[in-house]
Amino acid sequence: MQNWLSNLFTAVRGLRPAPHIQAVAAHNASVWPNLSEALAQNHVYQQSPWVYIAVNRIAEAAALVPLHVYRVTGEQRTGVNRHPLEDLLDAPNPYLSRFELIEQTVGHLELAGNAYWFLAGDAAGVPREIWPLRPDRVSIVPDAAQYVRGYIYEIDGQRIPLLPTEVVHFKRWHPANDYYGLSALEASRLAVLGDRAMAEWNRSTFSRDQGVPAGIVHIKEFVSDADFERIRREWQQSYGGPQRRTAFLRGGAIEWQNIGLNHNELDFLKGRLAHRDEILNCFGIPVGLISENATEANATVAERLFIERTLWPKLVRLAQKITQELLPFWPGEYIAEFEDIRPTDAQARLADIRTAYPLLSINELRERYYHLPPVTWGALPVNTAEPHPSTASASGEEAKQERTDDQDQDNLRLKNSSVSDDDEESGADDAVAELRRWERYTLKRWGRPARRAFAVQAVPDELAFEVSANLLAAESPDEARAVFAAARAELCASESLPA
Repeated sequence: MQNWLSNLFTAVRGLRPAPHIQAVAAHNASVWPNLSEALAQNHVYQQSPWVYIAVNRIAEAAALVPLHVYRVTGEQRTGVNRHPLEDLLDAPNPYLSRFELIEQTVGHLELAGNAYWFLAGDAAGVPREIWPLRPDRVSIVPDAAQYVRGYIYEIDGQRIPLLPTEVVHFKRWHPANDYYGLSALEASRLAVLGDRAMAEWNRSTFSRDQGVPAGIVHIKEFVSDADFERIRREWQQSYGGPQRRTAFLRGGAIEWQNIGLNHNELDFLKGRLAHRDEILNCFGIPVGLISENATEANATVAERLFIERTLWPKLVRLAQKITQELLPFWPGEYIAEFEDIRPTDAQARLADIRTAYPLLSINELRERYYHLPPVTWGALPVNTAEPHPSTASASGEEAKQERTDDQDQDNLRLKNSSVSDDDEESGADDAVAELRRWERYTLKRWGRPARRAFAVQAVPDELAFEVSANLLAAESPDEARAVFAAARAELCASESLPA
């Protein structure tokens, strides 16, 4: 018997439109966002300190990062000076700044999992203004052919239809929804509710009930109904509260029995700290960023983790959506990218640059590592570069000076090997002197092949890397002198020495 499943398949030549869109649209046709839930999310942001801290840290950090537009030609990309998109983002509308626009967008993504921009333009079809829309007021209208037919913005009972080309929809991934995103707040719902319940209990304990624990008043001796009501009324007026649960038992002398749990028994502080850590982890905020017990090393690692694993992916999501839906309004091939703010290891970067010396030309090094324009004398690698026209030949005296400088380096290397590590003042003097020798060494060889790199011995590694990077970007001897002057001033300021 022929398998009945084979009847479902027909031979298709080439590719075809997505056949499941119609089914997805029909399935979601009557699915609208839960407005009461969205309002509750906004309410939580206003009342939960940990949610406020997490969302605010992410949104403000994202708003500080510049966005750049690049022109793409094959595999090459070049920066565009003041692309119209950059001008639009700097002044999205008469009432918002660029900072406020990005802050609202990222904040909506964290709280609701969705963020929307309405693009207002002119007859030419180019966006002139960007208006952020509140996610709790936006509904998506599915379409069987185009996936999204449009959007409806509802406010005070008035429904405003919006076309797909007028709206940019940013969203996070939701495993159980085809059109709307999942927020980190939904994933941390139980921790947020538990933390708020503990905060409310703590407030009620010390405000309404003034810290008096719940318990039982046991009257061992028999009293009349009138006396019993009087005792209970007086007790509640003196010690009770609207939320206090105090039981009264008749039969004997009056005795108090505590049936409540105090803060120590509930481990109140540790419970709230556990909720804090869970909420912050859901939002991607390392605890070391806000913990009062974090050391400087822990805070530095936490900041690096926050930038690399939390903030940077969110910026990539925004930039790629802007590239996909906003940049096509202007002719040409462009991409939008936020400035790469991920921290780099200075020593590893310097080693990478040195490894690239024999493989890349000076211009390639300038472009790849420093984003600088090419120079006329930078077509060859560093070790094989032609002499600079202004210093094409060296006199015999200069050659002698070169040998002297090389010998000075060897002598300094031997001297430093015998200097004690705890001689900080002598080390600082050696570093200043070494900077001066490095400056003479650089100026004598300016524009000529570097047969031998200057051997750094006394200058701190961070300062040596900074000087090396700035020298690679310098285009004239005067700029090189300025690099060494700034380095000496920085070294002397840190060591309190005369420049």
